[in-house]
Amino acid sequence: MRCFAPLLALCLSLPGLAVAEERAVPAGGGALALAIKTAGAGDTLRLGPGRHQGGLDITRPVTIDCAAGAEIDAGGQGSVLTLRAPEVTISGCTLTGSGSDHEALDSGIRLLKGADGARIIGNHLSGNLYGVDIHGARNAKVKGNTIEGRQDHRMNARGNAVYLWDARGAEVVGNDIRWGRDGIFVNTSHSNAFVGNRFRDLRFAVHFMYANKSEVRGNLSIGNHLGYAVMFSKGLRLLNNVSLGDAEHGIMLNYTNSSEVRGNLVRNGGDRCLFIYNAHKNRVTGNRFERCGIGVHFTAGSERNAISGNGFVGNRTQVKYVGSKWLDWSDGGIGNYWSDFAAYDLNGDGLADTPYRPNDSMDHILWTQPSARLLLGAPAVQLVKWAQSAFPALLPGGVIDKAPLMQPVDIAIPDWEVRHDG
Repeated sequence: MRCFAPLLALCLSLPGLAVAEERAVPAGGGALALAIKTAGAGDTLRLGPGRHQGGLDITRPVTIDCAAGAEIDAGGQGSVLTLRAPEVTISGCTLTGSGSDHEALDSGIRLLKGADGARIIGNHLSGNLYGVDIHGARNAKVKGNTIEGRQDHRMNARGNAVYLWDARGAEVVGNDIRWGRDGIFVNTSHSNAFVGNRFRDLRFAVHFMYANKSEVRGNLSIGNHLGYAVMFSKGLRLLNNVSLGDAEHGIMLNYTNSSEVRGNLVRNGGDRCLFIYNAHKNRVTGNRFERCGIGVHFTAGSERNAISGNGFVGNRTQVKYVGSKWLDWSDGGIGNYWSDFAAYDLNGDGLADTPYRPNDSMDHILWTQPSARLLLGAPAVQLVKWAQSAFPALLPGGVIDKAPLMQPVDIAIPDWEVRHDG
């Protein structure tokens, strides 16, 4: 075997064949900058407790793993770490102190073009303008991080916790996100997965613009201005998400087409549980929309949507639809549950024996002329409402559910602390 020793030594000396090393990096001074500059491909840098100077570029595929108490601080200038190499891993670190430049997207961690396959795992990003910016990198994974945005700016002047632009194949899984502008903002990216994240104290929990063929699954939005805002996108799957107490909309589909919205729970929304605006060919099934101002607001010529198997429970107005067409909200003989419908089921098949019509012509008048509410108690108005209930042919068009359900779908609120593996 000794005859091969010189050959082995020669091989180990060749570029790209050296054995990866683990290197301890103490806090203070420029130790981290030097370690990054001199690291070889595949090396692991283990950061000791204390403050490490940030504002650094990573141009080699390395792992930065932090001990408890290790903090990387950019000192208020630029981004804390900027990744430009593939297969970089950042784990267990506290990252803080980015700058405040929106044009430069100052962030806790930036993944630029070429930083494909990055792994951002189990970090605490706090006090940065943006949390994680995935800007041109492919197949990144952002998992199990706590991301807390700046609180010294008004909400619209903050950055997004996770921002994706041209970032195909990203996975954002099991993160706890708070105090940014949007929790996840996706622009011109596709084929991504957003699974099991928690969002609080934000403008939008999830905000899509031109983001196709992606999945939003098992997320929890609590007390944000808006839960899940899906705009100008197609081929999406919104599955098993929860919106609790979001002020404006739980779910908004705006120019969203050919997508699936299934198994979601929206509860205690201040305005609308579901807002469908100029959205076409979507399947909205098996959701529960509960205790909102409006269960579903359906407008702007949305067509060829299948809406069935949902529960509309305790909303002040179940449906707001301003239009003259008749829309049948039953699909394949299955309609929806309506808590305000005094239904009966003589044959016991689980379906009401009469159709449900949530709105009449007086509703249309009130939506377009709110001051007409003063006349609601007038005998003439009551006569019109009675006539339309007794003679449905007098109705001007609207939503009709020909096969209402007798029981609503029941969706439990998941224990978010049980992290999702995706």
